[in-house]
Amino acid sequence: MPYLQLELPCRRDAQPRIERALEDAGALSVTLQDAHLDAIDEQAIFEPGVGETPLWDELQLQALFDGDVDALALLATLEAAEPQLDWSQARFERIDDQDWQRAWLDTFQPMRFGARTWIVPWNHEVPAEAGTDAAVVRLDPGLAFGSGTHPTTALCLRWLDALAERGELQARDVLDFGCGSGILALAALKLGAARAIGVDNDPQAIIATADNAERNGVAISAFLPRDEPAREYPIVVANILASALDALADTLAARTAPGGRIAMSGILAGQEGELLQRFAPWFDALAVERDGDWVRIDGLRRA
Repeated sequence: MPYLQLELPCRRDAQPRIERALEDAGALSVTLQDAHLDAIDEQAIFEPGVGETPLWDELQLQALFDGDVDALALLATLEAAEPQLDWSQARFERIDDQDWQRAWLDTFQPMRFGARTWIVPWNHEVPAEAGTDAAVVRLDPGLAFGSGTHPTTALCLRWLDALAERGELQARDVLDFGCGSGILALAALKLGAARAIGVDNDPQAIIATADNAERNGVAISAFLPRDEPAREYPIVVANILASALDALADTLAARTAPGGRIAMSGILAGQEGELLQRFAPWFDALAVERDGDWVRIDGLRRA
């Protein structure tokens, strides 16, 4: 069935009222994204810090309505409901029904990270070149960020793969802090980790992680931050934002066992200097790896 789509730029402070007005007018769904999605800045990344639910300062809002809704009548209803808001920039478009997520997955191809790690969409065959010893993660990203296509995820996947190659991951427990789709926890398990724990502030990420774990025939315990069991892990990976890494430095240090290893990404090139200083009191051998505009920091927890 066709839909009527409304697009509207808005400021963060006006978003709750606009969204409420759209829902009251019968919106089937309301989605938000950064109005400057192509800009290379920290606010454009769809990975909030653990314990946060941030919004960008300038938003692009999209709402879907039944296709038989009259656009002019809808606009009049919205203006009457919230006359102090600016509805003049609203744009309407008639769109055909389609499964947007499945269409995206059709363009998502198998990807290799390091020596053995492969991320393969659920509806694709494992490439023959992967070989019999490949660590294959079958992924349906669902509603949560994390498909391996972003450099921050790729940097962490390559780090886990290298640990496995050196025999430092096998039979170890892994904490994936800010797990998103669970991709890093899944890769760790496929590479030989004993157990994986995921933590994320987004309930949809907890659902996506559980779904992806079931699809891969493994078990991941995923928690919201308030429910996370406080314990130490020999391997910790945190693919979140630089600001969140800074705020959570004490927590991440406490979660990494003495002699354990940590990898942190979601860091723009140029932000690593302050984070190296921030984590220096707890970690030795801090190293930086770069992929395009993004970097990963990894280190060894001081005993």
